[in-house]
Amino acid sequence: MGGSRVEVWTDGSSLGNPGPGGYGAILSFTDAAGEEHLRELSGGFEETTNNRMELMAVICALEALTRPCAVLVHSDSSYVVKAHEEDWISGWRARGWRNSAKRPVANVDLWERLLAAEAPHEVSFTWVPGHAGEERNERCDALAKAAATGDDLAKDEGYLVTKSA
Repeated sequence: MGGSRVEVWTDGSSLGNPGPGGYGAILSFTDAAGEEHLRELSGGFEETTNNRMELMAVICALEALTRPCAVLVHSDSSYVVKAHEEDWISGWRARGWRNSAKRPVANVDLWERLLAAEAPHEVSFTWVPGHAGEERNERCDALAKAAATGDDLAKDEGYLVTKSA
């Protein structure tokens, strides 16, 4: 794929599971002159789960890109990384968003949004250990926690619909 190469670090947090939650992401792009450009993203929700925030971090990072890119996502979420690396998603979709035990897959609204956000890009994932001193992962964790404790928390409509079902 032609176009820019972007590295993304992500993290999600939920203070209680469910509870107030937030996500953080850092996008890194190096221009033709070799200068690195960074962009930080974060947001918080009144009531959500950790897995939803891990997904939101990746979604918001990909949705922030304005043209097709080759993207390497660094995440400490086994849930997000394994779903891609082990291609759980194809199986879920083939079974009508049911897992191998024929139970409904959690967070379908966000998985579908993630797939749409990935579509214009060439995306690969790599797992990083959380809370292990990797500078950008730690920064994403701080962004996510700050967002979760912020004053202007949004409603996670997808979680609320699932919760009431």
